[in-house]
Amino acid sequence: MTTSAPLHETSDPLRIAVLAGGLSHERDVSLRSGNRVASVLKHLGHTVIVLDVDARTIASLRAFGPDVVWPLVHGGDGEDGGLQNVLIALGLPYVGTHSDGCQRASFKPTAKATVRTGGVLTPDSVTLPKAYFSQLGAQDVLGVVAAHLDLPVIVKPNQGGSGLGVSYVTDADELRRAMVACFSYDERALIEKYVSGTELAVSVVNTGEGPRALPPVEVVTDGQYDFDARYNPGRSEYFVPARLPQETLTRVQETALTVHTTLGLGNISRTDLILDESGTPWFIDVNVVPGMTETSLLPLAAEADGDLPGLYDALVHSPLVTP
Repeated sequence: MTTSAPLHETSDPLRIAVLAGGLSHERDVSLRSGNRVASVLKHLGHTVIVLDVDARTIASLRAFGPDVVWPLVHGGDGEDGGLQNVLIALGLPYVGTHSDGCQRASFKPTAKATVRTGGVLTPDSVTLPKAYFSQLGAQDVLGVVAAHLDLPVIVKPNQGGSGLGVSYVTDADELRRAMVACFSYDERALIEKYVSGTELAVSVVNTGEGPRALPPVEVVTDGQYDFDARYNPGRSEYFVPARLPQETLTRVQETALTVHTTLGLGNISRTDLILDESGTPWFIDVNVVPGMTETSLLPLAAEADGDLPGLYDALVHSPLVTP
């Protein structure tokens, strides 16, 4: 993206506060997202500050007096509705989702149960707190889970993103190690039946005229699509739109729209799906504060859609979450 001249002219420059950083495991990714979004918005003529979320944030917001806030804090602390509740209490319009929708989407088991009510398929799973493994015996619990779901499975934290604490498991030894890795990120683990197929990410945006799905992104990775594969260029290859028949592209976009509306999400979301060999999309996860870095999937989709800066401009001019 060039920066020698404005890409767009906006007739209504805004004062925008971008919130990033924080203390989650995804802090560095959040700062990269925030600075990248801020750069685009500044280039459009807006007055933008990036605030690293800390004890000074509320005072800084009051002193700056933003027209709109764009929270880009990833992980549980930024996506579970808490930060959004603070912005609502401050009377500040913001880009994103109301705290109620954030809570439904942030807790993976809740999101899976909710999207099922909308007719979306999601792999069978078991969610267990760390305490059960000492109370009931780790070996017995894991044996029951493995027999119930049948290996292979995916182990992931109850909350969070960026592939942190996520493991692909094919045997009992791997399952024990995966649980240890998962519990370093969350006190609860989601153990999910593995579905083989094409990995897709479908972003949904709403700039005031109703939600619409951006072109699906196909992700091809040599190995697991983990943190390194997501954020280090060269580990993964992306195809936008995904290399699928138009009928299938439409089906996965409709699935993402159903996820977005069933969960009651706002301006922006990214739904991760697996398309199995029969062409059936399976819901894996949804992000209400998706990454906005140079390798993130929503910006790739927005660029393929034709106008990433224009989308960002429309989002800040139409914040759906207002006091």
